[in-house]
Amino acid sequence: MRIRQTLLAASISLAFALPVIGQTTQEVPAAPTPQAQTPAAPQFPPQDPRNFTAGTPTRDTVDAFLKQTWGYDTDRVWQVQAIQKTDAPGVAKVTVLVAQKTNPQQTGSLVFFTTPDGNHLIANEVMPFGTRPFDAGRAVLQSAASGPWRGSPQKSLLLVEFADFECPHCKEVQPTIAKLLLDFPQARFVYENFPLVSIHSEAFKAAAYSVCVAQQNGNEAFFRFAEAVFANQAQLTPESSTQALGDAATKAGADAAKVAACSASGEAKAAVDASLRLGQDLGVNQTPTLFVNGRSVPLGGMAYEQVKQIVTYQISLDK
Repeated sequence: MRIRQTLLAASISLAFALPVIGQTTQEVPAAPTPQAQTPAAPQFPPQDPRNFTAGTPTRDTVDAFLKQTWGYDTDRVWQVQAIQKTDAPGVAKVTVLVAQKTNPQQTGSLVFFTTPDGNHLIANEVMPFGTRPFDAGRAVLQSAASGPWRGSPQKSLLLVEFADFECPHCKEVQPTIAKLLLDFPQARFVYENFPLVSIHSEAFKAAAYSVCVAQQNGNEAFFRFAEAVFANQAQLTPESSTQALGDAATKAGADAAKVAACSASGEAKAAVDASLRLGQDLGVNQTPTLFVNGRSVPLGGMAYEQVKQIVTYQISLDK
C-alpha cells in the first residue's frame, strides 16, 4: 500500500516508469487514413548556452543518468534544457524537457536539484543520481538483504521485495513475482519485511511469525507460510490474526506453538526492525517495492510486461 505520494509532475518517482509526462489531454479518435502515418519527432526548443551556468553535473552526466533510468522506454525522448547555479553552494538546478515519440505534441518538464557531492538529486525526496545511480543500492542489498530467498544462489541478478503481509497490493503482486522467477531463472529473489505499522495493526506480528518460520523450518517453509497468509489476508485482524497466522505456520510445516512463542521474542522483533531499517535506508516509502539490482520499482498497479521490461533493461546495463 502506498503511504505517501512520491510522484513528480514529470514522473521522476515510480521508478521513472510513467508513460505520460506533463499535463493530460483528452484523446480524440483520429479519422481513418489510407495508411498509418509515422509520428512526427518531438520538436524541443533550442538549448540556450546561457542556461548552463553550473560546472556540475555536466550534460553528459544528466543524459547518462536519464538513460539508466528511462532507457527501457523506447518511446520516451528528452533534452537537457538547463543546468544552472543556485544560491546554495554546489547545488545545481537541472531542467529536462520530456516527450513521447508517439505523442510529440505533448511535452513535459522535469526539474530537480543535484547535491554538491554529485551522488543525489532532490525533488519531492532525495534520490540517487549519477551515471550509475543504482550501484550503491545494489551493493547495500548484496551485503545486507538477508531475508528468506529462493532462486539462484548467485547475486548477479538480485530481486529484493519489501512487503507487508497486511497490504492488499502486496497480495496482488505475488503472481508478478512468480512470473519474474519463471522468466528470469538466473535471479535470486529475497523477501524483506516492511510492515506499515501506522496503518496495519497486525503487520508487525505477521512479519515476526514469518521470521520464526524461516528460522525454524527454512526458506521454502517461509514461502509456503507467506502464500497461506496472503491467501487468508482478510483474517489479519486483532481478533483473528493469531489463529490465521498459526494456521499458516501449520500449512508451512512448522510447529505453530513454537512459532508463536518465537514471534514474541526480542530476537524476532529485532529481525523485523532490521529489515525495516534496511528499507528505510534505501528510501522505501510504500509497499510493495521491488529492487532490481538496486533499482527501486514500486510494483503496485504496474503491468507485468512493464516490470519485465525494466528487469530486462537493468540486466543489459549491468553486464
